[in-house]
Amino acid sequence: MSKTSSAAQAAGAQAKAGKRAPPASSTTSPVTDFEACLAELETLVARMEQGELNLDDSLGAFERGITLFKRCQQALDQAELKVQQLLEPGDPDSALPFQPDADDRAG
Repeated sequence: MSKTSSAAQAAGAQAKAGKRAPPASSTTSPVTDFEACLAELETLVARMEQGELNLDDSLGAFERGITLFKRCQQALDQAELKVQQLLEPGDPDSALPFQPDADDRAG
């Protein structure tokens, strides 16, 4: 199968999976982007759990899911940093990126 054919099938799987989250932009708030990505991710997971996708569509949906997961994680990291900055308004430079505990990552 050619790359073009695979890309077309992956795009078709994404279109079948429902609305795509808009690309992150400077005009989209992190909260809006997070909610759109999470909604699309939930739709992808539901479709994959139904077991009705062929292998190519499943791989395309999985790849899209990884991208959405990363965008969600970035939005959560930004939110955590913002909370830290709000808790320490006199010293915003003391805010450090959120580092989850080993227990948080395992669960």
